[in-house]
Amino acid sequence: MTRSHRKSRKLVIHSKRTIGLLWPSIAICLILNGCAPVGPDYTPIDPDGPAAWSAEMAGGLNPDPPDPETLARWWTIFGDPELSRLEERAARGNLTLQTARSRVREARALRGISHARLFPFVEATAAAENIRSGESGDSGQQIEFYRAGFDAGWELDIFGGVRRSIEASQADLDASRDNLHDVMISLMAEVALNYVDVRIFQAQLALTRTNIDTQTKTYHLNQSRHQAGIIDELAVQEALRILESSRSQIPAIEASLAAAKHRIAVLLGEPPGPFARTLVAVKPIPDLPASVAVGIPAETLRHRPDIRRAERAVAAQTARIGVATADLYPKFELIGTIGIESIDSGDLLNWSRRVWRIGPRASWNIFSAGAIRQNIEVQNARQEQALLHYQETVLKAQEEVENALVAYAKEQRRRDALDRAALAAQRTELLARDKYEAGLVDFFNVLDAQRALLLLQNELNQSTGATTANLVRLYKSLGGGWQYASAMEDAPNRQND
Repeated sequence: MTRSHRKSRKLVIHSKRTIGLLWPSIAICLILNGCAPVGPDYTPIDPDGPAAWSAEMAGGLNPDPPDPETLARWWTIFGDPELSRLEERAARGNLTLQTARSRVREARALRGISHARLFPFVEATAAAENIRSGESGDSGQQIEFYRAGFDAGWELDIFGGVRRSIEASQADLDASRDNLHDVMISLMAEVALNYVDVRIFQAQLALTRTNIDTQTKTYHLNQSRHQAGIIDELAVQEALRILESSRSQIPAIEASLAAAKHRIAVLLGEPPGPFARTLVAVKPIPDLPASVAVGIPAETLRHRPDIRRAERAVAAQTARIGVATADLYPKFELIGTIGIESIDSGDLLNWSRRVWRIGPRASWNIFSAGAIRQNIEVQNARQEQALLHYQETVLKAQEEVENALVAYAKEQRRRDALDRAALAAQRTELLARDKYEAGLVDFFNVLDAQRALLLLQNELNQSTGATTANLVRLYKSLGGGWQYASAMEDAPNRQND
């Protein structure tokens, strides 16, 4: 047997002995790695809501469960194609929504980083060093040293710190996705509310211009009657005052109309200037459906993304207690190195220059002046805060829905009363003008009637818009619209989740 064969055989035998000694350590570590992670296990919490809403089911409201498709695209109930197109454009272009989607991708990547810690790492290393000894004068020895190889390590998650960090990262990912859904809910509602404002201002402009036409005719009539000596100049000046007062409202309404359009443009992620030239056609305020199903509180609370996000925050913080607790225990690793070392660069690839090391390593922070236990206390306090925030979120959600139900039903009653009052005021103004032209009453009766008519018509217009806006807010409080965001998420991302 040649000398090189004998060396190879000794190396194989030595390697087998080393690995043979290592196997018990590996087996023990793998068994311990299956232990339950330290720290509290999270128990999912469910929002506690009343059996029924306290608000009166009036104005078309009913406690039946809402249709999922209707809730997902609630803006379609208005039957307004323009509004539906704007909602679709906002879902594609809104910058806040794109930011929320980016945060979901960030959370997904962070979860991947946490999960990667369960597996070994391997890295390649290479170095070339010039070393001189510290002897005095010129007698110091100078050598060159070269090395290249691979380093590997594997931290065994015996006490579950890594697994708890994965739980926290997964909960953070779920929370970021719920945040995306919450952003979508707010976006859909904001687009609809500003669209309703556009239609309100358009109706107000049309109404004001109609009143200006009527007041212009009255002013010209008074001028003619004054020139004929039938009335004095006071009536002419009063007619002019009310006419110019109405004209002064036009610029303010036009400015509000432009601002509503600009706001829609920003919500769509588009420049305000070009978009301001859209929505020129005057259309009525979106009408209300005959019936609105609101469901029961428990289902609504479970449906809302803000509540689910708060619940996921509690889950994440519970897992972080386990991450902190794991620092109380020792850490075990399997480490290894294989490579080549040489003082001659030409001899670096010589197999005889090989080196390797392999074995288990343990570390334990036995003294930290109580810092680890204080960190555990920090995480416990943060979990308590997350739980309190969850409970507060549930209460605020109930408040939002109850307010929306009351506002929707009550505003309809107010609108109906204003509608009847406006009809009466319109009739009063017509009768006052007829009697004035017949010389039966003075002009101040006409002024009072026109002033009351304009006020009531404006209030009716505002109430009609407010009723539609309250329905938008009701659907927002019910958590409608987030499914639209979920459907738009990329399929590969959903598969990775």
